[in-house]
Amino acid sequence: MSEEILGKVRELLPALRERAAEAEELRKVPPESIKALQETGFFRMLQPVRYGGFESHPLDFYTAVKLIASACGSTGWVASVLGVHPWHVGLFDDQAQQEVFGEDQDTRISSSYAPTGRATPVEGGFRFSGKWSFSSGCDHATWVLLGGLVMNDEGKPIDFRTFLLPIADYTINDVWDTVGLRGTGSNDIVVEDVFVPEHRALSMMHTARCICPGQDVNPGPLFRMPYGTIHPYAITAPMIGMAAGAYDIHVGATRERVRAAYLGEKSVEDPFAQVRIATAANDIDTAWWQLEKDINDEWEHAVASTKIPIDLRLRARRDQVLGSARAISAIDRLFESAGGKAINQGLPLPRFWRDAHAARVHAANDPERVLVLYGKNELGIQVRDGLF
Repeated sequence: MSEEILGKVRELLPALRERAAEAEELRKVPPESIKALQETGFFRMLQPVRYGGFESHPLDFYTAVKLIASACGSTGWVASVLGVHPWHVGLFDDQAQQEVFGEDQDTRISSSYAPTGRATPVEGGFRFSGKWSFSSGCDHATWVLLGGLVMNDEGKPIDFRTFLLPIADYTINDVWDTVGLRGTGSNDIVVEDVFVPEHRALSMMHTARCICPGQDVNPGPLFRMPYGTIHPYAITAPMIGMAAGAYDIHVGATRERVRAAYLGEKSVEDPFAQVRIATAANDIDTAWWQLEKDINDEWEHAVASTKIPIDLRLRARRDQVLGSARAISAIDRLFESAGGKAINQGLPLPRFWRDAHAARVHAANDPERVLVLYGKNELGIQVRDGLF
């Protein structure tokens, strides 16, 4: 099924490319693009089979994301974010899954995982309030995943959970106006003292340890993969796609470009341009090959139902943050080599450059916090799995 979906996604790329400027203008992905992606089956790739999903190999999902982002960075970003959430919902108690997918298997969920919400335990669940930024694609969703701290009677945090809420329980504030990823519609979410039942609140300690209630009803290998790999790579995959899209545009333009400032020299004959192209290609390929290896190595453990070693999970996070950095490096080299016309508004290359740099500031791309954990582990200092 994944090959069929990938084929349909490839057929969509010209239309997504043509709508990239429209997405920027609208400040959200055009509805027809979301509808077209839904019709390919893309949004069900990581969804439980029990609810009409395909439980695809994660690498197939990331491949689709990379393709989409190579046509439009904002569309690729939103597709990746909305597409990974059915997997996360599949880790929740089955009652929560039934509420989300029971009546509509095409339900879409947005998110904002920063723990800016506050939850107070009450009988049967929690009273929950807060305000969250950066909920990408929220205009196309009817549920949301929100991070929050559970507070005790003394007002001290005792747990960090993800809370699952229907659209009736939250408000979207339209505040998105940015230099990059303008088409993602990553608006604010506001929740004012709503009740969230216990089955719709999943502790991050459970996801970090790969032991979640949803695994009782979704026993396949997909739901034994680590949150700390699946989610962060959903941020890096579109960035690699943006770099790949920028690369294709730049190489095509370089073949035709004549440099007036260098007495009519053809760019295709410029050795410095050739070096930049080669280096950018290496950055893009290396980022993707490491993603492939990390996902495939973890998948082998998931299929065998063996615990995924901390060393491997840390390596995946190391490669993920450095993969994002490599995507940025590639786009920067291409942008610097493109000449003065690259700064014109509305062109694809500067749009990819803006989108990738906006994506770079996502919390999942914080390299120092990840690399220090990898370094500690290599030096024999114990690292707990709850930290990533």
